[in-house]
Amino acid sequence: MAEKIVLTGIKPTGKVHIGNYIGAIKPALQLADNDDYTALYFIADYHGLTFIQDREQFNQLSYEIAATWLALGLDPERAIFYRQSDVPEIFELSWILACLTPKGLMNRAHAYKAIRELNEQIGADLDTGVNMGLFTYPILMSADILLFQSDIVPVGKDQIQHVEIARDIAEHFNRTFGETFKLPNYRVDENTAVIPGMDGRKMSKSYNNTIPLFESSESLLRLIKKMKTDSVPPNEPKDPAQSNIFTLYKEFATEEQVNQMKDRFQSGISWGEAKNELYQVMNSFLEEPRQRYFDLISQPEQIDEILSRGAEKARSLAIPLLERIKQRIGRYL
Repeated sequence: MAEKIVLTGIKPTGKVHIGNYIGAIKPALQLADNDDYTALYFIADYHGLTFIQDREQFNQLSYEIAATWLALGLDPERAIFYRQSDVPEIFELSWILACLTPKGLMNRAHAYKAIRELNEQIGADLDTGVNMGLFTYPILMSADILLFQSDIVPVGKDQIQHVEIARDIAEHFNRTFGETFKLPNYRVDENTAVIPGMDGRKMSKSYNNTIPLFESSESLLRLIKKMKTDSVPPNEPKDPAQSNIFTLYKEFATEEQVNQMKDRFQSGISWGEAKNELYQVMNSFLEEPRQRYFDLISQPEQIDEILSRGAEKARSLAIPLLERIKQRIGRYL
């Protein structure tokens, strides 16, 4: 086991789309292949409970997220892959950390502030729609991170604050009870921070402009054909750096294909041809993972077995640290 720990949590709150793959899954899987790190990946199912409180949907989304990562190449023999709710030590640590966390720190959390600001705009009570799970969400995320002495936490820009909060809480604990926790660092892949959707804006479920990852080949082609392009006519040179088509193309194509497509853009490829080329490389890349995904979804017991084995590995790391934490706070004095 490598000394450095990289940890990624995946919240099951919706269908995985192309932007999720490029911005989060792809770089995280690349880290898992790096022998310098021990990689931990978990299904953040109890984080999802703050928004999704329908039993069937809650379970289904958790299976879908797990199947997605496995289908895309996550090797449970190389990485520790588990379900958050299968590691009770996380929630015990969350309570300990909550007792050390000032309420003011939670007041400044982006998600909580955003809901309060929206409520203020519409004239509603400021805490409408806020449950305590959402309010204390950063504390549970801190427990996710700190319990495994994580060195690196890959996140999007909107999640940086959560890693900073984890550092603040860890520093407070270390000052109070002695050096115990490593201070985690975030990692943001600047090259894939903004993935364009079908309308050119950031690909997001909020904008309804996503391309679901495991669409059928026919549906994938229809969606790509609907992608927005500019008015540069056929045969006119086009700037690949300004094209949402090219941005997506280079994430699925080989280096040789990317160079050839760049030349075709500069020579004046038509948008119809460019979309067709994007479809070809995306569909070719996704064909095998798509089949693997649907095979896994049809066998949830196989997913349960993989996640259960991962939880045993995760707990073997978590239990000794939690015992040390209890000793530090006086549990056995």
